[in-house]
Amino acid sequence: MRSAAWFGASGRAGMIHRSWMRSQGFGPEVFDGRPVIGIAVSASELAPCNVHLDRVAEAVKRGVWQAGGFPLAFPTMATGETLMRPTAMLYRNLMAMEVEELIRANPLDGVVLLSGCDKTTPAMLMGAASVDLPAVMVTGGPMLNGKFRGGDVGSGTHVWKFEEELKAGRMTEEECFFAEGCMARSNGHCMTMGTASTMACLAEALGMQLPGSATWPAVDARRFETAQAAGQRIVAMVGEDLRPSRILTRAAFENAIRVNAAIGGSTNAIVHLLALAGRVGVPLAMRDFDELGRAVPTLVNLMPSGRFLMEDFCYAGGVPVVLTRLAEAGLLHTDVRTVTGKPREPAECWNDEVITTVEAPFQPPGTGTAVLTGNLAPEGAVLKQSAASPELLTHTGPALVFDTAEDYHRVADDPGLPVTPDTVLVIRGAGPKGYPGMPEVANVPVPKKLIERGITDVVRICDGRMSGTGYGTVVLHVSPESAVGGPLALVRTGDRITLDTPARQLTLHVPDDELAARRAAWTPPESPYRSGYTWLYREHVTQAHLGADFDFLHGTRGSAVPRDSH
Repeated sequence: MRSAAWFGASGRAGMIHRSWMRSQGFGPEVFDGRPVIGIAVSASELAPCNVHLDRVAEAVKRGVWQAGGFPLAFPTMATGETLMRPTAMLYRNLMAMEVEELIRANPLDGVVLLSGCDKTTPAMLMGAASVDLPAVMVTGGPMLNGKFRGGDVGSGTHVWKFEEELKAGRMTEEECFFAEGCMARSNGHCMTMGTASTMACLAEALGMQLPGSATWPAVDARRFETAQAAGQRIVAMVGEDLRPSRILTRAAFENAIRVNAAIGGSTNAIVHLLALAGRVGVPLAMRDFDELGRAVPTLVNLMPSGRFLMEDFCYAGGVPVVLTRLAEAGLLHTDVRTVTGKPREPAECWNDEVITTVEAPFQPPGTGTAVLTGNLAPEGAVLKQSAASPELLTHTGPALVFDTAEDYHRVADDPGLPVTPDTVLVIRGAGPKGYPGMPEVANVPVPKKLIERGITDVVRICDGRMSGTGYGTVVLHVSPESAVGGPLALVRTGDRITLDTPARQLTLHVPDDELAARRAAWTPPESPYRSGYTWLYREHVTQAHLGADFDFLHGTRGSAVPRDSH
């Protein structure tokens, strides 16, 4: 066992390591060579989605003890999208670094990763993959379905809808205040197919989470049964030397991409999977998401693309049903390793309205996330077709350009705003370096003057991201971003832009010589950051098409400790 270098050491070194652990009340038998299992806990009252993970950790501990291991929980930071400013994405890489270093620096033989909100799941997977000790993910589970006026409401998704209702005068401030409490009525992450739910499902699809465990509600007893089973399983994984590098193969990523298409998953999954693939040295590109997803129909009828919520998805059979149906259609690699160490078993669907069949899908193949290229996005951009307005998927209109999302918000309600249904709203300065952190600001609200006319969608183009709970015809992740001189930086109000989703093209109708002149006159925005983490981030973050990870974190660094100070 790796931990024997600490607890099995002789002389002063071993005495120091063992005696200070015994101050917590552990008996000498825990140092008998059994596997030491770390439990990485991202619980925090500043990250509401993760606040219950301390209780989940207790269930994991039970499982580890039962299987003959020695469990030790340790805290990690929590990147909660709901409160962190300017964006939790700014801190995903920091959390991944912390998780990696904590695992490596301590006497651990394996680790259970407890995550919840959007960025905690990919951050933990990235950190664990870079150390490459046996690891299993346990996500915290979704909230119970929101309930308002006799119907279901979805976290995040209904925020945008209620905002539109408020602007249109169909809801009052008091009604919105009451409704917001109806959206979040239990522990857990968003119960729509937002980024948190998506990444939980993809952790299972990748093979890093126990079958069926992605969807149990946070407050369901089976969430804790799952955690206990994960504690038992990680002890066996240590004995089998079943590490992330043996699970996170190219085939596993291809499965995850196809599952993301089938569940109508968040576009944010693209940037997270690209970053994770970079950690384990698996070649993966943005175009893979389009090429692999085109043949996959959307099977799961969940908000924001559909009408059901995660609780319904769970009771219908969850991710195992999606995997089963894709496998039966020849759309899944079945010869892959997972944390179970065994082949996946077929699952039965209990509600075909929630999880539709491949033969009669919720949405046909080719309606998943589209990857666009063209002279406005040379390295790519993404569009979630299932959440867009079909009539806008092919569209040409004049640009109305804003250098920041804040600039747009200041005038969005102005009745004199020069905007029509044909306008293409361009929001720049929201990429990894530019904001910094690539925030979820791309799906800016439709101008009030259009909402009052009953128009609820216009084409929006941005180098930032949008919430996985959001919807609309929004082109995201435009790369290279404007802050580094990408073509988005050269767009001027009035320029004609064409979105041609079937052709996967995003075109700026400006002659090359005019673009060259604009580029010659362009100067990069000056950074206000001269020190600290944000300076480090801006200096080393890669572009969206590379996963927005740090350039110095690509690859696996292993579990060896550089020096033993004892």
